[in-house]
Amino acid sequence: MVSLKNKQQGFTIVELLIVIVVIGILAALVVTTFSGIQQKARDKERQTDIGALHSQLEAYYAQNGSYPALAEVNTGSWRTDNMKGLDSAALQDPKGSAQTLAAAASATEYGYATNGGVACTTAAADCTSYILTANREEGTGLTFTKSSLN
Repeated sequence: MVSLKNKQQGFTIVELLIVIVVIGILAALVVTTFSGIQQKARDKERQTDIGALHSQLEAYYAQNGSYPALAEVNTGSWRTDNMKGLDSAALQDPKGSAQTLAAAASATEYGYATNGGVACTTAAADCTSYILTANREEGTGLTFTKSSLN
């Protein structure tokens, strides 16, 4: 007769290794998917910010006949007086910390170039065009752009 007292209960090493590998594969899939979702969310925020800036700049043009210079847009008190509906956070890239625009877009800042990169001043009313840009995370070399309507 075979005694049941000698039979041990539990998992073998092979069974444990299989479970660990399966859990590792599932964890890798979750991390990869979550990373992609975060990139898409930041890109959507960039697109929304550029759209809000574009609307405010066009409203400013409609009232003043020219677009603001980069230095003016980067001045908080000027924005408060001239772009009342604009939240300062709209100037901050989701991966950046500065609430200002740069002459050219980078990984952490939005770009605002007037007159094709030629400096202008609002006092001279020579800011006649602009291009807003934001670099996307998803897809190499892709950007969001909005141009002046004039």
